[in-house]
Amino acid sequence: MCNCLFTGCMQGMVPYLPELIPHLIQCLCDKKALVRSIACWTLSRYAHWVVSQPPDSYLKPLMTELLKRILDGNKRVQEAACSAFATLEEEACTELVPYLSFILDTLVFAFGKYQHKNLLILYDAIGTLADSVGHHLNQPEYIQKLMPPLIAKWNELKDEDKDLFPLLECLSSVATALQSGFLPYCEPVYQRCVTLVQKTLAQAMMYNQHPDQYEAPDKDFMIVALDLLSGLAEGLGGHVEQLVARSNIMTLLFQCMQDTMPEVRQSSFALLGDLTKACFLHVKPCIAEFMPILGLNLNPEFISVCNNATWAIGEISMQMGAEMQPYVGMVLPHLVEIINRPNTPKTLLENTAITIGRLGYVCPQEVAPQLQQFIRPWCTSLRNIRDNEEKDSAFRGICVMIGVNPAGVVQDFIFFCDAVASWVNPKDDLRDMFYKILHGFKDQVGEENWQQFSEQFPPLLKERLSACYGV
Repeated sequence: MCNCLFTGCMQGMVPYLPELIPHLIQCLCDKKALVRSIACWTLSRYAHWVVSQPPDSYLKPLMTELLKRILDGNKRVQEAACSAFATLEEEACTELVPYLSFILDTLVFAFGKYQHKNLLILYDAIGTLADSVGHHLNQPEYIQKLMPPLIAKWNELKDEDKDLFPLLECLSSVATALQSGFLPYCEPVYQRCVTLVQKTLAQAMMYNQHPDQYEAPDKDFMIVALDLLSGLAEGLGGHVEQLVARSNIMTLLFQCMQDTMPEVRQSSFALLGDLTKACFLHVKPCIAEFMPILGLNLNPEFISVCNNATWAIGEISMQMGAEMQPYVGMVLPHLVEIINRPNTPKTLLENTAITIGRLGYVCPQEVAPQLQQFIRPWCTSLRNIRDNEEKDSAFRGICVMIGVNPAGVVQDFIFFCDAVASWVNPKDDLRDMFYKILHGFKDQVGEENWQQFSEQFPPLLKERLSACYGV
């Protein structure tokens, strides 16, 4: 059945689901394997509804039966159940926490039972579980269940084996979720990732020099290894520092960032951003070499590459502070161009706005003169994102820049007001910055002009600014 039809009919189906779901759950025990496997798939389509109901009504019985089907004797049923369970995990997220022990017992048991093809789907189910429950997985009893079979597979597979890909992806999610809980396993995993990157780069070099004598490497090995290193940096934070210190990862990263394949560059910049957050002391000596490469990759034709390069520049700015000054000219013109481009994807716009704000926060004298060229799209792209650290630093940057160049915001002040009103809970000192700018503008134009100006506000905006900032 086609998905589009399914989502379209969903509303019409809702009244029947309280009877239908229990019936479908019963079908999971049908004696025909085909019925069992199609019941898995059908139930997965309604995961969203199941999770929206009290857990004891449908989630618990569905999960219990699906876990039994993961251990079904029939391979097709195993496959369908594992895929359906991954979908359920994505919808249920932390609702699964109370059942983690039970879930892990089943998934780990499946390790011993599954043949090659279904193992790959099992890795996905485990990775999705880690993404869905996050740090709740970081409990000694869970780690004890999950890690030994994963590490056993990891040791079994050779560096040339393509089955490493899904296992590396799975471990990346697990490492991020376990955080410090992954520490006992991190060293061999880290070393092997570095080796995979190194081997692939060496093979690529040989191939480029003698294409007649050597095969082109499969760069996916390098991509998944870089992604797992990102997962380690994100999960372990400062603990990754010793591993980085004892390896040549920064030299390898310099080569990966210049690879001809966009996916390699994309993963490199993600890792660069994560290492910048986790252990900047190892990144800092490379900044002079890295920044020009980052500037060259601010090309929106490769959306994901551009997105990750932009994010990394923002993270580097926050660590460099005023020392970022020599590099502003390399990146700012590209960022201003991207934020003004029509049809730029939402995520890239948001990341670009955050990075412009962060650059302006650390180097206001260099960025503020351009304020008028980006303030309007900057405000519209950040008004819809949730309060978080990145948004906080970006708005501090805008406030500092408005202090340096107030004229740059005058024509678009209504957009700034709207962006300020999008905050639910700004920190006290940021709220003060907003307060000063709003009142400064009001005092500057005078009461009568402010009244005329605020007449243009939509009622909700007027209400929020009045309630939160007294203007």
